[in-house]
Amino acid sequence: MKLHFTLDPATDPRVLAFLQEHLDDMHRISPPESVHALDASQLRQPDIRFWTGWAQHEAGPALVASCALKQLDAGHVELKTMRVGAAYRGSAAAQQVLEHALAQARAIGATRISLETGTEAFFTPARRFYQRNGFVPCEPFGSYHPDPNSCFMTLAL
Repeated sequence: MKLHFTLDPATDPRVLAFLQEHLDDMHRISPPESVHALDASQLRQPDIRFWTGWAQHEAGPALVASCALKQLDAGHVELKTMRVGAAYRGSAAAQQVLEHALAQARAIGATRISLETGTEAFFTPARRFYQRNGFVPCEPFGSYHPDPNSCFMTLAL
């Protein structure tokens, strides 16, 4: 399955529902003060670029994944809202999303990409995935503060 990525204004009802599922999961798993997922209005801020990943099926395009990059400074971006729909987890979709995000980060001149993910067991596959792709633990960055429910990772580009 090859994904097609679209720079997205986060207004399509399918995208809004996908984002809401993400937010619902984050609020179900993490304490409120440790939820750093962005809602649709936050994804429309000028320092954020948001993409959706679609697969073509016989019934038409299917929303598979999302990701965003937040510009922290001239050379540093944050990977935000990377999510693969439940039906596509375990496929190659996550790798395609990450490769897209890394290519976009390089295209805008970033030399570092960082992320925050959870420490709860739910996030173990994500942490392993990022480690396999070269991300290493780091200190909190941007506006983050130390949080026992947050794992901070970074990758030099």
